Amino acid sequence: MPLASIHSLVRPELEATDQYICTELRSEIPFINQIIEYILHSGGKRIRPLLVLLTAGAFKHKKNLQIDLAAAIELIHTATLLHDDVVDDSHLRRGQETANDIWGNNASVLVGDFLYSRAFQLIVKTQNLEVINIFSNATNLIAEGEVLQLLNCHNAQTTETAYFDVIQRKTAKLFEVAAQVGTALCDYSPQQMDAMKNYGMQLGIAYQLIDDVLDYNSSAEEMGKNIGNDLSEGKPTLPLIYAMRQGKKSEIDLISHAIEQGSTENLQSIISIIESTGAIKYTARTAKDHAQKAKGSLDFIPDSPYRKALHDLTDFVVDRNY
Repeated sequence: MPLASIHSLVRPELEATDQYICTELRSEIPFINQIIEYILHSGGKRIRPLLVLLTAGAFKHKKNLQIDLAAAIELIHTATLLHDDVVDDSHLRRGQETANDIWGNNASVLVGDFLYSRAFQLIVKTQNLEVINIFSNATNLIAEGEVLQLLNCHNAQTTETAYFDVIQRKTAKLFEVAAQVGTALCDYSPQQMDAMKNYGMQLGIAYQLIDDVLDYNSSAEEMGKNIGNDLSEGKPTLPLIYAMRQGKKSEIDLISHAIEQGSTENLQSIISIIESTGAIKYTARTAKDHAQKAKGSLDFIPDSPYRKALHDLTDFVVDRNY
C-alpha cells in the first residue's frame, strides 16, 4: 500500500505535528532557524511520528498528547541524522546537500544538540513519567548504537550478530519508542505494551534491512543518496556480510578490501557478487521475516482502521523502493 494511503488516516494530526514542530523550533537565533527550515523542508517519510499517531489511535488515546510526542520523536530522529551525516562525512541526503556540506560540521552538531534538547522539553511537558522513562532509556541505547557502528566501520570481520546489535540500537529502537509512547498515552494491558514494543522493534529492523538492500539495488534518484554509500563509509551491512560468507576467496578479498578502505572503486563488481551470492534475496527475506513478526504482534490489539494501517505499514516498509 502507498505510504500516502496510510498517512490519510491521520493526515490532520500529521499536519498538526508539522505545524507544531515549526512553532516549537523557533529560535531567537536566525542562523538556527535557517538550518532547521532547510532540514524540515527536505522531505522524509515521517514514519516515526506516523507510528506514534497510529498507535495512539489504535488504543483510543484520551490525553491528546500524541502531537507533542510525534513532534518529539521526529526531532530526535532529525538530530540523529544531522549527527550521522557529520560522523559519516555525508554530502547527500534525500536528494539534497546535507546540512554539514552547506554550513559545516560545527553548525550541524550544535543544531542537532538544539533539536535533542527541544525534543526533551516537549517530552517533559507531557508530565508522563512512563513516557519520559521510555525516551530517556532509548536515547542512551541509540547513542551506544552509534558508537558500536563507529567501532564496526572498516571492519571486514564484523559478524551478522554484531550487525544486528547495531541496527537494533541505532535504528529499530526509535521505532520501538514510537510504538511504546503512543500506547503509553492510553489504557492498555502489560501484554499489549509488550506487543507494541515488539512491533516497533521488528518493524525498525525490517526498515533498516531494506535500506541496506536499496544501497545496492536502487538508484540515487530513488534513494536520495549515492549508491554504494554504505560501502564508501566502510559500513559492513548484511548484504556484504552474507556475500562474504557465501563468496569465493577472491570475492571475499575484494569486498574486505573495499570495506577496510571505504572504497567504491570496484562497486559494480561488488554489486555483481552481492547478486550472484543471493545476498540481496537473503537480506530482503530476513526483512520480511521481521515484518511478519511485527504483524503477529498486532493480534494483541483491538481491531480497527488503525490496526489495519499498522499492518499495511509493515508491507510498505518491505516493499518500498526509496
